[in-house]
Amino acid sequence: MAESFADSGVYIVKVIFGLYGLLVMVRFLMQIARVDYYNPICQGIIRVTEPAHKPLSFMFPAIRGVNFATLVLAFLITLASLMLISMLLGYGVFQLFFLTWVPLALFGQILDIYFWSLLIIVIASWIAPTSNHPGLTLVQQLTEPLCTPARKLLPPMGGLDLSIILVFLSITVIERIVIIGLMQSLGIPQGLMMGL
Repeated sequence: MAESFADSGVYIVKVIFGLYGLLVMVRFLMQIARVDYYNPICQGIIRVTEPAHKPLSFMFPAIRGVNFATLVLAFLITLASLMLISMLLGYGVFQLFFLTWVPLALFGQILDIYFWSLLIIVIASWIAPTSNHPGLTLVQQLTEPLCTPARKLLPPMGGLDLSIILVFLSITVIERIVIIGLMQSLGIPQGLMMGL
């Protein structure tokens, strides 16, 4: 019974904190990519994350266009999630090594966001190539900082933009070598946090 309660609690924590943390990380990447903030989806993300973001924005001002308050918020949400999961599983509230796990989880989240955004772009190019849906516009703008350098290395050929394939491969290699390698060396259980 107690184990079932703990498992249910862990699942709820993962879902709630994971989804909110994901929105915060998307907001951070929106700022990096300088997306169109009049996009209704962007407005929704800002509206949902602003109550937690606003107090931190006074302590961590933006520097050269990088809003560190958003990154700090993502760090705190992921850390809080990890602490709650640890408590529910009976391992105590805080362990010092959590401070090394969280940055890796955030990096993994960024890679996941880019991966799924690129996948949406690829699928949309097949089924709705002329779509102006705000969600599609957002993921296109979000991934542009990665696709632009890739296009310089692999220019479009015959009307086909193959740069996305290069970015896909890069993300996959980084995940397998960096993320999985560090998870194994740090002893991080797979699936413990979003991004890992």
